[in-house]
Amino acid sequence: MDWYVIGIVVYVLFLIGIGIYKSRFVKTQDDFMVAGRKTSAIFLAGTLVCTWIGSGSLFGSAGLGFREGFSALWMSAGAWAGIVIVYFLAHRVRRIAQYTLSDILEKRYNAAARLFGSITIMIAYLTIVGYQFRGGGRLLNILTGIDPVTGGVIVCGVVILFTVVAGMVSVITIDLFNGIVMIVGVFIALGIVFAAGGGTEQLAVLPADHFALFGRHDAVWALGVFFPTFFLLLGEGSMYQKFFAARDEVTARRAVIGMIIGVVLLESAIATLAIFGSSKYFTLAPFAGADGALNKAVTETIILHIARFDVPMVAGILLLCAAVAIILSTANTFLIIPSTNISRDIYQRFINPDVSPEAIVRFQRIWIIILGVVAFVVASFFQSILDMAFTAYTMVGAGITPALLAAFLWKRVTIPGGVASIVGGMSVTLIITVLNLVLPSPVLQTEYIILPAAAASIVLLVVVSLLTAPSPPEKWKPFIENMKP
Repeated sequence: MDWYVIGIVVYVLFLIGIGIYKSRFVKTQDDFMVAGRKTSAIFLAGTLVCTWIGSGSLFGSAGLGFREGFSALWMSAGAWAGIVIVYFLAHRVRRIAQYTLSDILEKRYNAAARLFGSITIMIAYLTIVGYQFRGGGRLLNILTGIDPVTGGVIVCGVVILFTVVAGMVSVITIDLFNGIVMIVGVFIALGIVFAAGGGTEQLAVLPADHFALFGRHDAVWALGVFFPTFFLLLGEGSMYQKFFAARDEVTARRAVIGMIIGVVLLESAIATLAIFGSSKYFTLAPFAGADGALNKAVTETIILHIARFDVPMVAGILLLCAAVAIILSTANTFLIIPSTNISRDIYQRFINPDVSPEAIVRFQRIWIIILGVVAFVVASFFQSILDMAFTAYTMVGAGITPALLAAFLWKRVTIPGGVASIVGGMSVTLIITVLNLVLPSPVLQTEYIILPAAAASIVLLVVVSLLTAPSPPEKWKPFIENMKP
């Protein structure tokens, strides 16, 4: 009897049970998309943490920590800096009381901004959902030996089922449980691994550059891994949609404080756990080949290996449940957002404005299924989870964030400037990504794509805005005036 598998199955059934129970309360578009705008600070903080700590952290950041050491925290630090800025925007976002980030873009700019913003978000978020499926497939492979692709199909089915059932209501409800499991599981495992290896002495086997400020790289590399998470967090659509789900403006701001604490603690612990794990496996197969070169994809599974082979069974089951929580909570949220973009930002806005609340919920549920399958297919085009993460982060960070921040912070930004910024950031990211996929060798490593993409977006935003007539006051006043909470 495999207690690891039993533990995970029980936990997943528990989460699905909560989703089915909460589905009884889904009656309107508000209920499905923004949880009825009744979410308390503690539940909102929990879901914000769980949204951010996904497979990008569990696999991508952990693998980066395995290969690069503590310099990998530059990737996490981008999110930490972004959260601090978000604290000063959260109450203003909630005050607008829309449904999606694209609602904000149209309100400040125009319908074209909504459309291109929605396309940008859908491309990025389906990539993020796709690597949750890939991560889940790897988890099932380590536990049962099942082929990772088959495991990904299973995870895809579970995520689609859960998301279809109750939408944002279920996501926010289970994320409090998921957040608790994440924190407890990761920190218990970290303590056990630290003690079992004799403390910091076990790190002596690692290369000296694992402890340097920029590792074996330079400041440009550090900026390359810092800015994707920084720009992503500032333009992260699911976070803004969850702000709309808050009970009020004060609740939204309080939740960000909880998010700061939770994200800093969890990301630091995950990276540190991966680094301690690397001190044992750095030269061993399957992490390293016969020539000593590290296998990028395998290093991303270090947390799962620790859970299965390096801690006592109870702690291992708890850590694996934390991994399940990380994968499911992120996949659910990032599947809801693009389905909301299609149902509200495209179908309801441009095709059928008079659709009934019941019909729009049914329409969105159908698209959750379709997009889940698309996300699974998208994942097959990338070599590693970290590559997918950087691509998705850059798509949102360059395509959305400059125009979004300008909406709240710069009265002089114009409609053409905002639209040009969105299209420019999205296009540069997409062009480089496609070239990387079709050419024999990449034109630019994924960790550096943010630099030209964000530069293009910001330059277009500023230059086009200064060359065009200022927006009328009714466009900027709801965003700029009454800035205080």
